[in-house]
Amino acid sequence: MIGEEMMAALKRISQLLTVILLCATGNAVDAQRKAPEGRRPARTVTIPVTVRLKESRAQRELQTIEVLQVLEDDVPQEILAKRGGIGVPLTLAILIQDDVVSSIANEISGLAAFVRRLPPNSRVLVGYLRSGSLQVRQRFTPDLERAARALRIPIGSPTAAPYNPYVQTIEALKRFESQPTGSRRAVLLISDGLDISRGVSSASPSQSLDLQRAINEAQRRGVAVYSFFAPTTGGTQGGNSVLASYGQGSLQRLSDETGGRAFFQGTSAPVSFDPYLRDLSTLLARQFALTYLSTNTDKGFHRIKIISDLADGEIL
Repeated sequence: MIGEEMMAALKRISQLLTVILLCATGNAVDAQRKAPEGRRPARTVTIPVTVRLKESRAQRELQTIEVLQVLEDDVPQEILAKRGGIGVPLTLAILIQDDVVSSIANEISGLAAFVRRLPPNSRVLVGYLRSGSLQVRQRFTPDLERAARALRIPIGSPTAAPYNPYVQTIEALKRFESQPTGSRRAVLLISDGLDISRGVSSASPSQSLDLQRAINEAQRRGVAVYSFFAPTTGGTQGGNSVLASYGQGSLQRLSDETGGRAFFQGTSAPVSFDPYLRDLSTLLARQFALTYLSTNTDKGFHRIKIISDLADGEIL
C-alpha cells in the first residue's frame, strides 16, 4: 500500500518523469492472449525506455526503480517485464548515409570499436543509405567482430545521395521483424536528415511525409532511433542554414518521438564522433525494453505515459 507521502512524491515528480510516446498497439504486438467472452482481449506491447541520471548517480541505480507505472490513454496497464541495463544484449542497426562528407571516413574505426564493445550476444546490422536502395553490408548477426568489419568508408559523392534518408531507414526498421521480441532495440542513424524528395518547401520536420512514416515504423516495432548529424556533399555541406536546420530538426524529431536522442554541434561535421559515442554508450546502458499487457482493443496510435519513483533524473 503506497502511503500518502509516496503518493505526494509521485505527484510532484510526475511532470518531470513522464514520457509520452505514440505506440501502434495494433501492429507493435508481440502476442495476443485470449480473453473470456465479454472481456476485452489483451496484447503484449514492448517499448524502449531510457533513464537519464545525473553524472554523480551510480549506474546500478537503474535497477532500483521500484515504482513504475504505465498508462495507455490514461488507463493503467499491467507491466510484465523490464529488460535492460549493463550487459544486457541489444539489437542494433547502424545506418550511414553514403554521401556524407569525406571527414566522416575518419570515424569508421571509432564506430567499429563501439560495435566491438557492445554486450555479448548483441545483434548488429550494418547498412548504407544510397540513392534508390538500402545496401545491407551485414545482416543482423551476433558476431560483433564481423559486424565491425562490415563498416566501410562512405562513398562521399552526390551520385550516391538519396532524396531523403527515411525511405531506406523504414526498410531497415522492417528487418527488426525477424529479431527476437521483447528485447532492447535501437538504430544509430548517421545522416544529414534532409528530405527533399518533394522539394525544399516540403522538407521541414513538420511536413516530411517519409519522416512521419519512419517515426511510425520505429514506434510500431519498439525501436529507439539515435541520430548523428553529418553534412552531405552537395546537400547540407554548403552551409545553407535553412537546409541544415531542416535536417537537424528532422533528426531531432525522429529521435525524440522514438525514445532516442539526436547529436549535433552547429551545422558542420563534428571534429570527432568520440564524445557522441561515449554518450550513446551511457544512454544504451540505461535503456531497457518495457513490456506491458495492453487492454486497448482499438487499432492505431495511443498515448503512453510512464511514471516512476526515480527521484533525481528523467525517463525518456
